[in-house]
Amino acid sequence: MASRYREVYRSWQNDPHAFWAEAATEIDWFSPWDRVFDAGAGIYGRWFPGATCNTCFNAVDRHAEGGRKDQPALIYDSPITGRKRTYTYGALKAEVSALAAVLQDLGVGRGDRVVIYMPMVPEAVFAMLACARIGAVHSVVFGGFAARELAARIDDAAPKAVISASCGLEPGRIVAYKPLLDEAIRLSAAKPQNCLILQREEQGCDLVEGRDHDYAALVAAARQEGRDVPCVPVLATDPLYILYTSGTTGRPKGVVRDNGGHMVRLKWSMFNEFGIRPGETFWAASDVGWVVGHSYIVYAPLLHGCTTVLFEGKPVGTPDAGTFWRVIAEHRVTALFTAPTAFRAIRTADPEAALLPQHDLSRFRTLFLAGERADPDTVKWAERTLGVPVIDHWWQTETGAPISQNPVGLGMLPVKYGSPGLPMPGYDVQVLDDAGHAVAAGKLGNVVVRLPLAPGSLPTLWNDDKRFEEAYLHEFPGYYKTADAGLIDADGYLFIMSRTDDIINVAGHRLSTGGMEEVVAEHPAVAECAVIGIADALKGQVPCGFVVLNGKAADIATIEKELIAMVRERIGPVAAFKRVVPVKRLPKTRSGKILRATMQKIADHEEWTMPATIDDPLILDEIAEALEKPKD
Repeated sequence: MASRYREVYRSWQNDPHAFWAEAATEIDWFSPWDRVFDAGAGIYGRWFPGATCNTCFNAVDRHAEGGRKDQPALIYDSPITGRKRTYTYGALKAEVSALAAVLQDLGVGRGDRVVIYMPMVPEAVFAMLACARIGAVHSVVFGGFAARELAARIDDAAPKAVISASCGLEPGRIVAYKPLLDEAIRLSAAKPQNCLILQREEQGCDLVEGRDHDYAALVAAARQEGRDVPCVPVLATDPLYILYTSGTTGRPKGVVRDNGGHMVRLKWSMFNEFGIRPGETFWAASDVGWVVGHSYIVYAPLLHGCTTVLFEGKPVGTPDAGTFWRVIAEHRVTALFTAPTAFRAIRTADPEAALLPQHDLSRFRTLFLAGERADPDTVKWAERTLGVPVIDHWWQTETGAPISQNPVGLGMLPVKYGSPGLPMPGYDVQVLDDAGHAVAAGKLGNVVVRLPLAPGSLPTLWNDDKRFEEAYLHEFPGYYKTADAGLIDADGYLFIMSRTDDIINVAGHRLSTGGMEEVVAEHPAVAECAVIGIADALKGQVPCGFVVLNGKAADIATIEKELIAMVRERIGPVAAFKRVVPVKRLPKTRSGKILRATMQKIADHEEWTMPATIDDPLILDEIAEALEKPKD
């Protein structure tokens, strides 16, 4: 069918307030807004001020009470444990209400923060929704983060309670969560009053008397008593959650998500952008600790009345490269949303897709890729293998939903490999040079978005308006800085080429090389260091550490092992830090700035030009030689 994209995008351009007011009719409100958008509120304006609502009511109660009570809402599938569970909307409401009652009994109320440090189990979803139900603000921390990282988030959010589990599971190993939580609380200044701990069968843990409580026992008691906690009305502009982004050293950066605009934007995206209808099964193969998990495992599918899949496994190894096909077939998945790295892993393990024919994928319509740049080879392989459209799209933790996409529900546009498509309503995307001037079509520059941002985008950072303005709004007045470099071609298609700061993408996880440098620099043998992201066929990028050693240096093999262990402990295994390159010196500008971008081009064998401000050009030859030198 002909695409309605340009007509719909133009209608948003002509009257954005009317556009989002119409989209907001898909949400149930307790009381209406004073105006659709107040340009004088907050830093750049606020959406739906004055309105009251509740996200849990819209995601759970209205479906449980409106004809979807017996429809599956959540399917849990864990090939690691072999367990599967399905929760209808009615059962989901009972679980969430019981947990909400427990949280209230522990003194958690509207506006209080709750940190959720959980593996991929249904209780993680229940925890998010229970917080939303009582007006508490949840902050989910990915279970792969180390104790120090968790402590930094506890200190910033100052939670009244923590919901965690005894352990998480990886293929072939158990990750003990409780010791990490205990250490994080010991390190943090903000001490949570209570911790709810889910004891898993694979490995239990001891509970700290007076602070820790058994999740299952308290929730079972509340369920048996029939505790029915009503949804607490909150303002549309009240925070729903805080999600901390990587990419900074020191205090983490807490992205705030509001209630009203978030619901409107996500509900609109499910059909118009993803082409999904209520009642269909949508699977985002991500983790609840990342923004994809928040938006498209939990909130968007449930707001839309869909069935969502929570998968505790990997694309390969649990048990093989056919596990994605099994899940799609078994649970009648309509669309899958995952990172390109997942399909690179599947392709590497099973290049001919020999494991595919044994599964019935007749209901499967669309594959969506995001989280990193989808290289054309991977996209084309997926298209050939699955015989369905493969949609690359681009967005950020800060926006909570796609900025740019090929909109399936509005009618697909021609595909351009390497491009995530065109801007979605709510986003006036521009490419500017460093001086803030628009560049010509096809020319590389800074990708920015004209203010105001779409509903659901971050209104600020948690307790730090000044940092929000400095990080996102200061460099290009009137625009939001995405910190991505890219171009827009003559047809309006956006191409995202690279980051403009020190954040790298490791298998879809945004990680800070600066944070890794901070750890590496602590080693007594390291005089100076630089960490860059270099291209990797499987993960997209992996970090590589260049170190200048001092007189205390032992052999490099020992130092490399120690540095890998340090980064794993401080940042977590998701960093995938495994390579250390010893160098005599680092290339710098005359002002002392390390030329990381040039180092990255050399490492990736890309074309590069000599920086005009370099202090000593010969250092770049030394970098190239060090990269080519084999390990002893």
